[in-house]
Amino acid sequence: MTASGKSGWWAALRRPSAKYSLLALLVVGFFGGILFWGGFNTGMEATNAMKFCIACHEMRTTVYEEYKTTIHYSNRTGVRATCADCHVPRDWTNKMIRKVRASYELWGKITGKIDTPEKFEANRMAMAEREWARMRATDSIECRNCHSFEAMSQEAQKKTAHKKHVEARQQGMTCIDCHQGIAHRLPRGFRKPGAEEEE
Repeated sequence: MTASGKSGWWAALRRPSAKYSLLALLVVGFFGGILFWGGFNTGMEATNAMKFCIACHEMRTTVYEEYKTTIHYSNRTGVRATCADCHVPRDWTNKMIRKVRASYELWGKITGKIDTPEKFEANRMAMAEREWARMRATDSIECRNCHSFEAMSQEAQKKTAHKKHVEARQQGMTCIDCHQGIAHRLPRGFRKPGAEEEE
C-alpha cells in the first residue's frame, strides 16, 4: 500500500461523522460490544444456576425434591449434576435455542397451566415426553458430556449393565431410551418399553 493510500485510509477513520470521528465511533463500538457481550453471557450463565431454575420454574416442590434423592445430587465422589448440566446444551447456538424453548415453562406458570402441584402432575407426561424427544434428537448430548460408552469400564460395571450398554451402542440407542426417570419420578401411567416382558 502506498503512503498516500495509508494516509487516505487513516484520514477516513479520523474524519468526523456529524460530531465524532469514525475512529472514535469504532473504539466506542468495540468496547461497547465487549461490555454488551460480557453482560449478555453473564446473564445467560446466571439463568443456568440451580437457584434460578427452582425459583422461576414450577419445580421447587416437585422435580427438584425428586432430584435431591438421586445419585446426580449426592454421591460418593461429590460430583453433582445441576439442572443445566442435564437440560441445557453447552454449545452457544443450541443453548440459545433451549433457553427460548424453556420460556414455554414460564408461560405455563403465568397462564396457570402448571401453577399448582396438581396441574403440574396432570401435565407431567406431556412435559416429560417433550424433554425425552429433545434428548433423543440430540443423542442425549447432555448425558454424554459426562458419560460415554468409550469411558465405561467393563470391570466396574455389573454384567447386565455392561451387556445392555453394548447392545444399546450396537443398536444406535441413546441414553434416554433406557434411562427415563433417572433424576425425576416417572409420570403416572408410564411404562418403560420392554417392561411387560420383564414381569
